[in-house]
Amino acid sequence: MKTQALKGMRDLLPNEQTLRDYIQGKILETYRASGFERISTPMLEDMENLDKSDGGDNLNLIFKVLKRGDKLTAALSSGDPKELSDMGLRYDLTLPLSRFYAANKDKLPHPFKVIQTDRVFRAERPQKGRLREFVQCDIDILGDESPNAEVELIDVTTRALLGIGFDGFTVNINDRRILRGMLESMGFAADTLDSVCITFDKMDKIGADGVKAELLEKQLPESAVNALADFIAAGEVTLDAVAARCADPAIADDLKYVLAAANAMAAGRYQVAYCPSLVRGQGYYTGMVFEITCPQFSGAVAGGGRYDNMVGKFLGTQVPAVGFSIGFERVCGILLEQGYQIPGAKQKLALLYGKDADFTAVLSRAAALRDAYNVTVLPQGKKLGKQLGQLEAAGFAGAAFMDKDEVKVFAAQ
Repeated sequence: MKTQALKGMRDLLPNEQTLRDYIQGKILETYRASGFERISTPMLEDMENLDKSDGGDNLNLIFKVLKRGDKLTAALSSGDPKELSDMGLRYDLTLPLSRFYAANKDKLPHPFKVIQTDRVFRAERPQKGRLREFVQCDIDILGDESPNAEVELIDVTTRALLGIGFDGFTVNINDRRILRGMLESMGFAADTLDSVCITFDKMDKIGADGVKAELLEKQLPESAVNALADFIAAGEVTLDAVAARCADPAIADDLKYVLAAANAMAAGRYQVAYCPSLVRGQGYYTGMVFEITCPQFSGAVAGGGRYDNMVGKFLGTQVPAVGFSIGFERVCGILLEQGYQIPGAKQKLALLYGKDADFTAVLSRAAALRDAYNVTVLPQGKKLGKQLGQLEAAGFAGAAFMDKDEVKVFAAQ
């Protein structure tokens, strides 16, 4: 039988899991201290819900689950591939949250401030930074249409990142309504804007030439594509300049408010910037979108935005909603590469005992040592030197012995 995990999925060694537990705990501590409450939802969702979720390119990455028994037989007989699956693994936590809220809104506070930290699945082509199974850490506010919701999410998320040792990052903010208004003024038809935005969001991956080529490949008007290319080539563009191209320049007022408030909350600890090219790939975003980037690392470490129409797909009435997700896998990967040490963590100690030792006494001695160490009890090996070398290599600070009062601290400590 094969010993390797499936491609795009990973086994986690103890030191990795210890770091992940600590980081998740610190993030949850910040979230909960800010009044957010944690929920859980199933990893499987109805296939029809997933198909209608406006997830952008993620809809092509859904792990679909075949129907079972007679239903599968009937689906195979139909000859229609779409009939083969009735459920799929969630590709993010936004659709499950929207369904959860629609089903439970009468039992929930208003507005609802919620935490989700859970696994999601995407049928990616496995490569560095692209996993098929990964953890997301989300906070969302449902039921608040004011831009204060965006400000609060930015404040809480940045405090969580600062709390685990990130600094020097930038919160990039845009508003899809302003971007859509500008794109329409360039000549793109309203019913093509989602497609244009999804391509525009790939700017950091495929560059300006790649964006232009993909838009032309989609057979969008050449004059509009050229106008967008000229906009990209112009480099830094002010919010006022973009808003002036919209039919209603006042649409930028909320974004200006969020930028000013977020900058005030930053107090110089991080940067806040208007980013006119920021789109985010999911089609369900309806207003402001944001990402956090660090200059020393490529890509984003957090992202989110407003999705006011998603809950309405279940209820038939609009519910304002906005969320921010920390890229948990990316954050943990960066910290591991940096050799991150958990602050205040107790050192590991092995308590070695002989074959004739009273095991209850061993456990009692270990309990006493745990005031200062995390203690593992182990039978003493025949080759003590070799055993101590293995313990040191495994990250133990030292060893104690049941037949002695001393604690042997390893030289590396």
